[in-house]
Amino acid sequence: MSVLLDAGAFIAIESGYQPINRWLNGTRQSGIPLKTHGGVIAQVWRGGTRGQARLARALRMVETVPLDEELGRQAGLLLARSDLSDAIDAALVAMADHGDEIITSDPDDLFRLVAASQRRINITPL
Repeated sequence: MSVLLDAGAFIAIESGYQPINRWLNGTRQSGIPLKTHGGVIAQVWRGGTRGQARLARALRMVETVPLDEELGRQAGLLLARSDLSDAIDAALVAMADHGDEIITSDPDDLFRLVAASQRRINITPL
């Protein structure tokens, strides 16, 4: 099992939202892998370690998967099946395995994408 973070999760971390920061530390200590992809980082990264220290610290704990051609094609199929258009969210669902969890501020679209994927992926709203 892995936990995947969307842009909303990283924004909550950067804003100092304590529940997600406590959760992140607990998850890391329990050895559960944390993942995201490069497109999610593009949505949240705006400066550097000085202006986004919390985000930079969190990113060091998270495996970043490349948003390559294969992942892009899988995301495109999910978009076609779900009639949605957010390729970044679709790629997050495409990279998730059965039993993974996605932490999100946008559960509605992710529920639709998960349904289109026909995988058992847990969506945890912020």
